[in-house]
Amino acid sequence: MIDDATPVATATGVEEFTQYREDYLRDGFVVVRDFFTGEGFDELAGELDRYVAEVVPTLPDSDAFFQDRKSPETLKQMQHMVDPFFVEYGTREPFVSLAEALMGEPVRAQKPEWFNKPPGTDHPTPPHQDNFYINLDPPPLTMWLAMDPVDAENGCLRYCTGTHREGLRPHARTQVLGFSQGISDWNKEDESREVEVFLEPGDLAVHHGELIHRADPNRTTDRHRRAFALVYYAGSAERNTEAHQQYMQQVVQQHEGMGLEADG
Repeated sequence: MIDDATPVATATGVEEFTQYREDYLRDGFVVVRDFFTGEGFDELAGELDRYVAEVVPTLPDSDAFFQDRKSPETLKQMQHMVDPFFVEYGTREPFVSLAEALMGEPVRAQKPEWFNKPPGTDHPTPPHQDNFYINLDPPPLTMWLAMDPVDAENGCLRYCTGTHREGLRPHARTQVLGFSQGISDWNKEDESREVEVFLEPGDLAVHHGELIHRADPNRTTDRHRRAFALVYYAGSAERNTEAHQQYMQQVVQQHEGMGLEADG
C-alpha cells in the first residue's frame, strides 16, 4: 500500500503533452520551456515565500533542512509540504496532465518539495536515482520547476541520458542532508554522458525515477537556485516495502547522527 500520495488524480489536458512521451522514454527526461508562467507562477512564488516565513519556523528538523540552522537564509530543502495550499498541489493542471501523458496512465501525487542552493554554500547534490529512495514499480517521475534562472554557476541539474533504462545502481550513505544515499560506483563514463539543464523561471524539467542525476554547488555569491518539485506515482504502482523500510532506517540513522530533531 502507498500511503504518501494523493488518490489517483483526474487529468483534463493529457493530449496537449503526449508529444513529450517519446523523448521522455528514450532519454529519461524532458524540458518544457515556459511551462508554468504568469499569474499561476506568481501565486506559487508568493505562497512559497509565505511558507518559508510562517510555516518553516514551526517545522521539525526532518522537514526543513538548512546549511546552517542558525542562518535562515541558508534554507536548502523542504519536504512533505502539508500546508493547505500545497497538500494537493500535485493534482492541479497543467502538472497532472503532463504527468499522465508521460506515465501513460493516471497518476498519484506525492506532497510537494522545494529545493535551494543558497549562494556561497558548499552544497553539492550527489549522483543518485530517486527510485532508490522511493522504491516503486513502475518507477515514479519528478517534476522540477525553476523558480530562479538556473545555469552551471549556481548548480544546474545534470542528467545522465538514457541511464533510466539500465536499472538501479549501488548506493551508499552520504553526508549530504536531504540526499542520504548516493551512487557508490560513479565514474568518468557516467560523467561523460551528462547533459547540463539550464532553465529560466517557469521552465520545467521532468525526469524518470531511475535516471541518474546530480548537481554541483552554487558557486555564485548573490544568486539562489530555487525549485519547486512534484513527484508522481503511476496509479498502478506498487512499493517494495522491505527496500523502503531499509532506506527509511538509513535516513533516521543519518538524521540522528547529525543531531536532527525527528518529526513527532
